[in-house]
Amino acid sequence: MLRILLMALAVYLAIPNGATAQTLQSILQTHADEVAKPGRRTVGVLLDDLVASALPQAVPFLEAWRDREIVQREEDGLFLRQLGGDLLDLDTGEVIGTTEGSALTESRPNGGVRRAIGDVLVQFQLSDPVIEKRQAAVDAIARSMDSSQLAPLAASIADEADATLRARKERLVGLLRASFAPTTAERIEAIANLGSDLSVDTRAVLNNILATEAGVAAEFPEGSNIAAILTPGIDLTEADAYAQLVDAGLAPPVISPSEIRQALVANIVDEKVGGLQVATLGTQDARAAAYQALAAAGTVPTLVTPADQAAALEDHVFYLSYIEPDKEITDAARSSLDAIETKVAFSQAADLGLDALSLASIYFLAAIGLAITFGVMGVINMAHGEFIMMGAYTGYVVQLFVPDYTVSIIVALPLAFAVTFGAGVAMERLVIRHLYHRPLETLLATFGISIALQQLAKNIFGTQARPLTSPSWLDGALVFNDVVAISYIRIAIFVLALIFLALIVYVLRRTRLGLEVRAVTQNPGMASSMGINPDSINMMTFGLGSGIAGIAGVAIGLFAQVTSEMGQAYIVQSFMTVVVGGVGSVFGTLAGAGLIGGLQKGIEWLNPSNTLAAQTYMILFIILFIQFRPKGIVALKGRAAAD
Repeated sequence: MLRILLMALAVYLAIPNGATAQTLQSILQTHADEVAKPGRRTVGVLLDDLVASALPQAVPFLEAWRDREIVQREEDGLFLRQLGGDLLDLDTGEVIGTTEGSALTESRPNGGVRRAIGDVLVQFQLSDPVIEKRQAAVDAIARSMDSSQLAPLAASIADEADATLRARKERLVGLLRASFAPTTAERIEAIANLGSDLSVDTRAVLNNILATEAGVAAEFPEGSNIAAILTPGIDLTEADAYAQLVDAGLAPPVISPSEIRQALVANIVDEKVGGLQVATLGTQDARAAAYQALAAAGTVPTLVTPADQAAALEDHVFYLSYIEPDKEITDAARSSLDAIETKVAFSQAADLGLDALSLASIYFLAAIGLAITFGVMGVINMAHGEFIMMGAYTGYVVQLFVPDYTVSIIVALPLAFAVTFGAGVAMERLVIRHLYHRPLETLLATFGISIALQQLAKNIFGTQARPLTSPSWLDGALVFNDVVAISYIRIAIFVLALIFLALIVYVLRRTRLGLEVRAVTQNPGMASSMGINPDSINMMTFGLGSGIAGIAGVAIGLFAQVTSEMGQAYIVQSFMTVVVGGVGSVFGTLAGAGLIGGLQKGIEWLNPSNTLAAQTYMILFIILFIQFRPKGIVALKGRAAAD
């Protein structure tokens, strides 16, 4: 703003005493032809005068001119703004007439002029008091990346009050200087400063500096900035190489068999062509000989043989040259881009690791309850996914009555545990305890229960997905750089998984219930002889595993769709996690979740376009893994291991 005020003061002081102050209309009348019939080559002088005038009414005029709202009134030659049926004065903005009965000539700037107007508007808007307009101007510069924007953008940084926008301007100035700074030293310095920026637009600027074009010549052009030397037959096909020679006018074109035939037909005289009887031209070699005779007489172009093509390729060099002629600049750009690509590769590996860790924490939460029930009781519970679904729906119902999302999640976690714990105990008392040591019947029974629970959920909540909204403090993501980022919800689930790991380890290692569970797991007969009731332990264990699945459902529902079928998406992975990790082992489940999560993300990274194939490869790998280690990563002794 200070710069604009100084410019306005200079204009004011330049006016002679007694002269009329400069107006927008006076500037437009000076360049009346350019306003009435604007052209890209002639409009620059008018735009420069408007910028130099620093008149506040220049901005609305430029916006109206760009939008083709400027007209010239023929009776007095004044330029006015046509808005609806009114004519507005360009200096005051007041209505001074109507379009009715007025002879008007519309100014219609073409696309090139409108782009030039847009560039000038950006210069005005960079120091506009409204931050939204300044942000729009910076966005426009980022899209166009034109050398004319470097100076006004750099000049606007000092007066920028918003710290975030100032940082954007400074970064954008660095990108512009790398491409358009006036001296080689300034460009190299700017390029070197980009070596730590992993953003896509930075890589785009460096790649633009390193853009190449193909070339061919008898010898390398003096002073050219060669990027690579191409060898025909290796770096490009011999046909493509010879085509480059033809396009460059360095070799005659290859005559195709059809063109040979057409030339022979066009030169038949007395049943002969090239001194040969037409009847003898039944082979390709005979036609080639006739064509050679015509070429020797100068009737047709010379026939290019394979030997001629090979000789032409041998006599020329093929290369890629940088469009940027300065080798120091391209060397600096290549060095910065190589450094960026190295950092990007490490960042991508870190991002893949975070994704795998996040997925592993989800699988751990989904599988830990199954690990407890399956490990202690040997029960294949196909309804485990439906307990996850019940927990998610519990969270949804809580949010219907508790509008504060933070409080609702705090309430939903223990309530989901209580609901699914009760459902698990009821299922164990009514069904499971009658089917011990009958795995096939247990599998079929729990599978039927899972279908019944899904249908019950559909009857209650419908088939549409229900929202389980996370608190606002879980919105967004933790961003490390332009490549590595992880959402706060995933971080929260990871923390929740760690809390459950510590809690379950404490319960199993430090409480009487844990001692009895471990005793029943390792030797139920001996545990019974020591006064432990295996039947009660089985009931409590099944309820505990189901309750943990309910809590997992609340966590999973924060980022996944809450539907009646959501549990089916995790039941297979949960069983794989338990089996691979080691039946009945908490740390085995943790290891299995890490292995499966990392394996799935790794396969998806190798084959991102086909997630079904990725899951297939993962299952095949697990099958092979179990062949070599059937008891899992962490094998336990006892009933579950023996089964």
